[in-house]
Amino acid sequence: MKKLLAEFFGTFWLVFGGCGSAIYAAAFPDVGIGLLGVSLAFGLTVLTMAYAVGHVSGAHFNPAVSLGLWAGGKFEGKHLLGYIIAQVVGAIAAAGVLYLIVSGKSDFTDIGGFAANGYGELSPGGYSMVSVLVAEFVLTMFFLLIILGSTYPKAPKGFAGIAIGLALTLIHLISIPISNTSVNPARSTSQALFAGGDFTAQLWLFWLAPIAGAIVAGFIHKAFFDKE
Repeated sequence: MKKLLAEFFGTFWLVFGGCGSAIYAAAFPDVGIGLLGVSLAFGLTVLTMAYAVGHVSGAHFNPAVSLGLWAGGKFEGKHLLGYIIAQVVGAIAAAGVLYLIVSGKSDFTDIGGFAANGYGELSPGGYSMVSVLVAEFVLTMFFLLIILGSTYPKAPKGFAGIAIGLALTLIHLISIPISNTSVNPARSTSQALFAGGDFTAQLWLFWLAPIAGAIVAGFIHKAFFDKE
C-alpha cells in the first residue's frame, strides 16, 4: 500500500505541476513561462518526487516506465497492475483539481485543450499521426534507457533523480510542439478525459507508442548494457 500511495502522489504531482504550468502559466499575460518553463516544470516534478518517494516505490509515476522496467528485468510483473492503476488514478485526481481551479477563473468559458495530447489538428504544430507516433516511441525509448542506466548499480549514486528529471525536461523541449508531449499514458489519459471529444478518440496512440518504446528500451538494456 505504501508503494501504491507513493505512485499515486508522485503521478498526481507530475500532472498537477507539469500540466498545471501549461494551463495556468505558459501564456500568462505579459509574464508567461512559455515552452521552456513548462518543460522545466515537468522535469522538476519528477526530480522532486524521485527524491521524496523514490525510496518507497522506485518513482515510476508512469505506466510506460513500469512496463519498461519490467521488460528490463528490474520490476516484478505481479506488481504491474497495481502500479498502473495507482498512476492513472493519481493523474485523474490531479486533472480534477486542475479543472476545479481553472473553472473558478473570472472569464472561464471552457477548458479548451486542457494540455491534452494530440496529433493532426490536435497537434500544437499540426504534426501527423505517424510523426507523433514516431516521436513518442523514440522519446520514451530514450527516457527508459536513461532511467535504466542512471539507476544501474554501477552508476554514480544519488544522481539518478537529476538525470531523469533533466531527461524529461529535454523530452518536453523537443516534443511539446509535436504532440504536447506525452511519454506517459497516465498523464495523457487524465487530460483527455476532461478535454473530451477527439482528444479521447486519439488517446490510443499515447498508450501504444510510449509503452512500445519503453518495452523496446527494456529489452535493449537487458541485452546490451545489463552485463557485469
